[in-house]
Formats: sequence, structure tokens, C-alpha cells
Amino acid sequence: MKTIFFGTPQLAVPYLELVREMTDLQLAVTQADKPRGRGMEVSACPVKARALELGVPVLSPDKLKDDFDKIAATPFDLGVAVAYGKIFRPDFLALPKLGILNVHFSLLPLLRGAAPVQQALIQGHTKTGISVFWIRPGMDDGPLFLQKGIAIDPQDNAQTLFEKLIPLGLTGLREVLTRLQNGEMVQTPQTGTPTAAPMLQKEDTLLRPADLTATELHNRVRGLVCGPKPKVPFLHNGELEWVQVVRTQLSTQEFTAAPGTVLSIERENGILVKCKQGALWLCTLQPAGKKPMPAADFANGRGLKINDLVFTQNANSRRTF
Repeated sequence: MKTIFFGTPQLAVPYLELVREMTDLQLAVTQADKPRGRGMEVSACPVKARALELGVPVLSPDKLKDDFDKIAATPFDLGVAVAYGKIFRPDFLALPKLGILNVHFSLLPLLRGAAPVQQALIQGHTKTGISVFWIRPGMDDGPLFLQKGIAIDPQDNAQTLFEKLIPLGLTGLREVLTRLQNGEMVQTPQTGTPTAAPMLQKEDTLLRPADLTATELHNRVRGLVCGPKPKVPFLHNGELEWVQVVRTQLSTQEFTAAPGTVLSIERENGILVKCKQGALWLCTLQPAGKKPMPAADFANGRGLKINDLVFTQNANSRRTF
């Protein structure tokens, strides 16, 4: 079975390797080379780098349509896409004999979109999984070949959840490729009410205790650990400082205080802040240009005291990012 692989980031590399192992891989297609790292030097994405190491031909067009003729000239039975990051036009979908499969990190139709792992946590889901489905022109709405589900542990964050879902997806894709090679074709329509997992924006990183419950803030920190970093605003000495939040912990105690009030500062737990509902321990913080530090050390360094307020008014100004 001749294949083309479409993918870009590091998480897609094991899938490239699996497709090469199990099929006659003709070509890898990735996003274009971009500036990366501290020096912002133009370099290849992880999938391109690994494909070249494996001796697999690579195309990295700025726009997929730019290399349509080259892809169309490559005979292939099946396309496999994992975190490619580009939309396939109908003429591309018509090229392979079987179609193009996608490995998506949610139980479709739940969490269609660019950030299903992060949004599963932010939205407070207790279960997720992987879906291997046939790409159609709509957003993640094609028929399913296979799904596998797992529970989300209360201590999971985006990093640990990815670490569980990537091997689960590999198991699913291996099964699908085996069944296709045995002549089995599955196209099961998605059922249920779709939900969205949109790409994360800067506004999603804002942690304002007056606007969100402790659980909502905690879930947002869990979901953002691998992406744009969550930030909470502090006001001290008349200066507004946005501080990245690395780790939080829910409090089981009940408090009567204004949202944003610092309720306690403890060496082991950090800074306890009253939220719209409930209270949240800020355990590990990272000021701009600094390494992550215990929140209690941050409080001591800034002179933060019990009954101070985590600043919330006008904290949505874009100038504070």
C-alpha cells in the first residue's frame, strides 16, 4: 500500500515512523521551514528532519496548492495526516484511491478543532481519547474508522495527557493500517452533538480570580502547560506585573472574602487566592525573564501579604502581555 504522510510537529514523528514501517511511504509533506529557537534561525520542522534522516522525499510548501502537481504525480493509495496544520481542498482529498486518514486527539464529534487536548482539560472533561477518521472538507466531521478512549486523571495536564494519547493513537493507527491492508474499509458516521476545540488565543491565558471559579482557573493552568502560558496579574508598588502560573492546586476550604484576596501564604503550598467561587493555591510561578520559583518565594520578594488583592481591574489590557 503506497502512502503519503502529512505532518509537522514532534508529536507527529512517531506516526511518520509507523507509516514508513507498515506501508510503502512515497513522500512526506510538512509545513514550510520557519524561524525557530532563540536565534530564530530558519530550520526544518521535526517531521521534515526525521523524514530526511529516513531517506523519505519531502515537500514543504508555503501553501499546499503550490505543490499540488507534484503530489498528484505521486501515485498513492492512502494519505495519513497527523497534526499537519493545513486544510485539504476537495481536489486533494480525491487524489488517493482510499482517501486521507487523520489521527485526532479527541472522541469526535467532541472537541473538533486545533487544540483538543488543551481544551479537554480547560473545559473540565473527565474522558477523552483518539479518533482515526476520514478527512472531509468540513472541520473534523468525516466518518470514523476507529476510536479509543481513556479517562483523564485529575492530576493530568496537557503534557501528561499528550504522553498518554500519542501511544494510544499509534495503537489505533497500527490497527487501522492492518485492517486496510486486509481489505477492510470502515466509514462510520459521527454521532452526537459536536463541540469545538479552537486554537488558543492570548485572551485564553488570562487568569482573573474575580471572573473565574477556582476549578476553571485550575483547569486552565492544566490545559495551558504545553502552549501559551497562563498568566495572573499582580499589583505591587503601583506596578502591574503579569506572572506565568506553572502549577496550581485546588483548596477544599471555604472562605468569605472578595475575589482576588490573598488568603494565605505558606512555604509548602504557595499563595492561596479567593476566586469567583472557591479558592486556589498558586504553587509555582515564573516572573518574566526568571526561572520557575515557589509562589511563596515570589510573595516574599514582592512584599505580598495576606488580604492583599491580586489585581483584577483593567487587567485585560493588551499592553500587559
